[in-house]
Amino acid sequence: MIKIKPLADRVLIEPLSDEERVKKTKSGIIIPDTAEKEKPQEGKIIAVGEGKILESGRLTPLSVKKGDKVLFSKYGPSEIKVDGKEYLIAKEEDILAIID
Repeated sequence: MIKIKPLADRVLIEPLSDEERVKKTKSGIIIPDTAEKEKPQEGKIIAVGEGKILESGRLTPLSVKKGDKVLFSKYGPSEIKVDGKEYLIAKEEDILAIID
């Protein structure tokens, strides 16, 4: 188990593998890797920070929680490697959507 606790409005994301991501449309059209390069990335939230501290000093909790599957912008998160496995640390604003 990973022991990283993101600070403030940051989250720890485990990127989904190619097998976990849907690579074809519902109608069966396969999406080539070249089309995937500029699309938002998918991942699973592993840990979340306490929330964003507003100028008033009030703490606002994050909209995402541990276990959520999310879409995030490709260039927002910072990459880290722990025990040979890659993770991303992103601000909540880099998360585009929660996937049901």
